Amino acid sequence: MMEFEYKQVDDGTLCVSGYMGDEALVEVPAEADGLPVTVIGDGVFQGHPELTEVRLPDCITDLGEFVFDGCENLRQLKLPASLERLWGYTFVRSGLEEITIPDGVRSIPPFCFKDCKNLVRVECGKGMKTINAWAFAGCDKLSTLGIGPTVKLHPQAFESKELNT
Repeated sequence: MMEFEYKQVDDGTLCVSGYMGDEALVEVPAEADGLPVTVIGDGVFQGHPELTEVRLPDCITDLGEFVFDGCENLRQLKLPASLERLWGYTFVRSGLEEITIPDGVRSIPPFCFKDCKNLVRVECGKGMKTINAWAFAGCDKLSTLGIGPTVKLHPQAFESKELNT
């Protein structure tokens, strides 16, 4: 059984502020109490190694800090086209192997993918402007990063790892 806790944010939409459950596949609802869910708050799925797939609705605009921290078996995650912001440490220590960042996301913050030991490929959308220092620190298997020619890539984004960009 999966249960979510919510809190209302300033714009009148909802933030998922808590998750209780032990399912391998979790589907976040698009609305609760008639209000759209737009934010996945800090640490919502943190420390849930049973997760293998999370499905996010097309209304999510923000993923908070440490959302998927320690979800080492998480392999399937399609980010919604509505996504605009990733916060620091969003995917730290998760089991993701590949991910596509939607066009609306402009920046990958520091430590966003830190220690994602299985991450091999990242494709960034057309809106990407900046990849910050240590965004991919400890991503030992990362070999391919798809970015546009004008993306500002911090020299320490990968801890001097060579990639195919």
